[in-house]
Amino acid sequence: MGNLPVLLIIFAFVVIVIIAMGTRIIRPWEKGLIERLGKYQRTVDSGLTIIIPFLERMTKVDMREQVVDVPPQDVITKDNVVVEVDAVVYYEITDPVMVKYNVKNFYLAATKLAQTNLRNLVGDLALDESLTSRETINSKLRTVLDDATDKWGARVTRVELQRIEPPRDVTDAMHRQMKAERERRATILEAEGKKMAAILEAEGYKQAQILSAEGKAEAIKRVADAEKYQKLTVAKGEAEAVITVFGAIHKGDPTNDLIAIKYLEALQGIADGKATKIFLPLETSGVLGSIAGISELLKEKIGDGENNGDQKDERRLKEKDNSTTD
Repeated sequence: MGNLPVLLIIFAFVVIVIIAMGTRIIRPWEKGLIERLGKYQRTVDSGLTIIIPFLERMTKVDMREQVVDVPPQDVITKDNVVVEVDAVVYYEITDPVMVKYNVKNFYLAATKLAQTNLRNLVGDLALDESLTSRETINSKLRTVLDDATDKWGARVTRVELQRIEPPRDVTDAMHRQMKAERERRATILEAEGKKMAAILEAEGYKQAQILSAEGKAEAIKRVADAEKYQKLTVAKGEAEAVITVFGAIHKGDPTNDLIAIKYLEALQGIADGKATKIFLPLETSGVLGSIAGISELLKEKIGDGENNGDQKDERRLKEKDNSTTD
């Protein structure tokens, strides 16, 4: 009876230890796989889980997205250039049972699979293609890894190439090639710029010449129109003046002596110039006849004046005789 409390304490301690061994806490990002006597029983979610100690065993599987760092490796490209390539693979567990029982070491298997397929993909490309086809390589590698890891209960979400590094001498040659290509493009662009400038300058000069010619033609046309209008206006005015003078002459009924005087005034105006020669009309007989007619008119005027004077003297003598007689 004296050993009873000790036995109770030992029993209680054993019970507490058994309960502690059978209690498992699963985090929110984990899944629990319970095995009983080496056989899979069930999958439990996050929270508190009780298992039978010594009979059952629980394995936790991390369900978060994880990354696999593919170690650097030397790869020979299609054009026999050795490049150093490495990548990273992102994956997540979709089935904890399959990832636990279908593959022994998922991390190692995924790494080796990524290295092998990366060598195959880069080996099918030339150096220039491999350097400019990162997205293509990433997409193809992700598809291959996703198909291969599907039976392992995992899904590859993303694949990224970290670097594709060729040898130093190849890098230097590529730099020189790039520099030469840039210089060639710069020379071509400069030549094209000069060409376009020359073309534009020629087009501008041509357009300026066309506009200048059109302007001159328009100016000549307007000057000709103005001269035409001026001549038409002057001719019209002269015609109206001639018609007016002609009408006035016929309406005024001029005498022969007036016409003769006007003719002499016209001859005076002709002879009053600075010219040393005077050209008279070819019809000299008509001119001489006109002069003769003018002389006859003058004689008639003079004769009429003398007769009028004699008559006046006779009247004066008669008046004087009459006054003396008286």
